[in-house]
Amino acid sequence: MRRFLAAVIAALTLFSLSGCAKVECPTEPVTPGQGEEPAAPTEPELTPEEIAEQERLAAEKAREERLQALLDSMTLEEKVGQLFFVRCPETNAVEDISTYHLGGYLLFGRDYKDGDIWLTRDQFTQKLQSYQDAASIPLFIGSDEEGGTVTRASRNPNLFSEPFKSPQAIYSTGGMEALAQDALDKSQSLLDLGINVNFAPVCDVSTDPNDFIYDRTLGQDAETTADYITRTVLTMGDAGEMAVLKHFPGYGNNADTHTGIAVDERPMETFETSDLLPFKAGIEAGTPFVLVSHNIVNCMDTELPASLSPAVHKVLRETCGFEGIAITDDLAMDAVKAYAKEGAVAVMALQAGNDMVITTDYRTQIPAVIAAVQEGTLAESVIDSACLRVLKCKDDHIYIPSLYS
Repeated sequence: MRRFLAAVIAALTLFSLSGCAKVECPTEPVTPGQGEEPAAPTEPELTPEEIAEQERLAAEKAREERLQALLDSMTLEEKVGQLFFVRCPETNAVEDISTYHLGGYLLFGRDYKDGDIWLTRDQFTQKLQSYQDAASIPLFIGSDEEGGTVTRASRNPNLFSEPFKSPQAIYSTGGMEALAQDALDKSQSLLDLGINVNFAPVCDVSTDPNDFIYDRTLGQDAETTADYITRTVLTMGDAGEMAVLKHFPGYGNNADTHTGIAVDERPMETFETSDLLPFKAGIEAGTPFVLVSHNIVNCMDTELPASLSPAVHKVLRETCGFEGIAITDDLAMDAVKAYAKEGAVAVMALQAGNDMVITTDYRTQIPAVIAAVQEGTLAESVIDSACLRVLKCKDDHIYIPSLYS
C-alpha cells in the first residue's frame, strides 16, 4: 500500500512540473531582432572634399583664436602703432620701428638713395632687412609703383633697367594681356627687393586728358577699367604682392588734393554706374587695401573729406562689400589739414572707419591717438577692430612667426 501511495505521489509531482513547463511558463517565440538593443545610426561617410573643408574651417578657427590671443597680449601703444603706415623717416628709421611699434613704412624717392647716390641692390635690400629685423610684428613695406608719372623703385637704375611704363602706354601696345604681364613682372621684382605692398593700381575712371588724374589712369571707360583692375589684383595676389586700390570713391575730374580742398559735385548715380565699378571689381578679386581720397564728395558727405567721413566708409563697407584694410591717403596733404581737431587728424581718420593711416607726422599723431583712447574720446574697440584687420592681413600675406612658435 505504501508503495502504491508513493508511486501515485511521484506521478502527480511529475505531472505538476510538466504542466508548469507547458502551461504556466510558456516560452515566447523569438523573431529576428527582437530583444536586441537598436543599432546606433551610422555617420555618412564624408567625401574627400568635405573632409578638406572641415580641416580648412578648423585651421581657420585655430588661426583666428591665435590672432585674437596676440591682440589680447598687446599693449595699447603696440596696437595703435600697428595702425600707422608711415612715410619712412630720414632719421632714426630703425629705432622708430620699435619705439612706435609701427605697422609699415612707405618708401619715397629719397629712400632709394644715399644722399644723391642711388643705392645698390645689396645696399637697398639690406636696408629693408634691417627694418624687418627691428619689428616684433613684420612690417608692411610699400612703394608707389603705378608706372608712368608715379614710380619710385624703378627710377633707381641699380634696381631696374628703366622706370615702369604707364598703364595707358602698355594698354595701347599690348592690351589686357600686356597689362597682366606687367603686373606680374612688377610684383615679382618688388617682392625680390623686400617691398610687399605696391600702392597700385589706380581705379579712377578718366577719359579726359585735361583731368588732373588722367595720366595715372587707364584712360578708358568704367567697364574696361574694371576689367583691368580685376586682372591686375588677381595677378598681384598670385605673385604674393599686396595691391592698394586708389583713390576711393573715385577721383573723376577733381583738382589736386595735395595742394588744397577738392569738392566733387557729381551725383550718386555717376558713382554707382561708373566710379565704383573698378573698386567693386578689385574688391571681388581680393584686394587687401583700399585707399580713401581727400576729396569732399557732396553726394556722400557735404562736410568732410572722404578720408575723414564715416558716410564714405559706409559706402565702402556696405555698398562695395569691402572687409579688408581701409587706409587714408597721406594725412600731410593740405586738403585735410583744416579739418584736424587740435592737430589730431589721425584720430578723426580712425573714428571715420579707417584701419590704417598714412602720415609723415607719426611722432605727433601716435601719441594723440593714444591720448584720445585714454581720455575716452576714441573707443579702444575701434583700435582693436582695426588692429585685428591689420594682423590678419599680415598673417595672410607676410606671415607672423609668433603665431606659430
